[in-house]
Amino acid sequence: MKNSIRTRFTLGMIFFFIVISGISILSAYHLNSLSKKTDAILKDNHFSIIMARDMAEDLTIINQEITHCFFNNIHPDTILVVNTKAKFEKSLQLEKNNITEAGEDKLASGIETGFKEYLNSLNAAINGPIQAENLTILLTQFHSLYQQTMLLSQMNEQAIVRKSDDAKNSAKKGLTHVTILGTLCFIITLSFTFNFASYFNERFSKLYNGIREISTNNYSQRLYFEGEDEFYDISLVFNDMAENLNKNILPEWDHTQEIADRETNARQVKEVKIILEQMQDIRDRAIDLIAKLESKE
Repeated sequence: MKNSIRTRFTLGMIFFFIVISGISILSAYHLNSLSKKTDAILKDNHFSIIMARDMAEDLTIINQEITHCFFNNIHPDTILVVNTKAKFEKSLQLEKNNITEAGEDKLASGIETGFKEYLNSLNAAINGPIQAENLTILLTQFHSLYQQTMLLSQMNEQAIVRKSDDAKNSAKKGLTHVTILGTLCFIITLSFTFNFASYFNERFSKLYNGIREISTNNYSQRLYFEGEDEFYDISLVFNDMAENLNKNILPEWDHTQEIADRETNARQVKEVKIILEQMQDIRDRAIDLIAKLESKE
């Protein structure tokens, strides 16, 4: 199969496209992987931390209301308690739908169970006068639930740290892979570009020198290119042209030169004859002049 210049150029462009595509795909893969990991941190663990802190805040509001009412011997604000309880249950339900870590489901179930018990004790305290015994039970249950919500928050905070470290390692790994692939591709493309340029420079230089020799009437000049590309075809055409010039124009030029030499010789002989005639005339005049001088004497 003939390996033409167009084929070489097309293959070169395809090669460059593959190199660029490979680097782009690898970079996109690592960036996508890193993006998924960071999205998981923000969407899953960060969301759970917010829910845990909201539940801890709701428990604190209820506990403060009960404690305040006990020490001031007043009836609790049932609307505040009901609204806060609803907010807690909403946050708990959202947390149960966002389980991402091992053991998080058990912790969420424990919070749900403990909160039901806490509500039973709370209802008993609200429906009647708050006794010290009831307050002690409520405070105990409150601290237990509060600790569980803090454990839930800490669990997700540790997961964020762990996943962040994993994302950093993935970023370093991706950077290493892209750097290695980019370096290899750079070396390969540099070598390819150098060889491609050298290939054309060598052939264009030979072609230029051949044409210049022909322009100086050196019809013995020939071109020889290896391979079977367009330069090889050009060399065949060039050599045929040089051969035809050598056969046709050079003999004609020699004949023309010979005629010119003959004309030059004839012109020179004619000039010599004219000079000799002039010298003969001068000689005759000199003889006449001498004869006249002698006759006077």
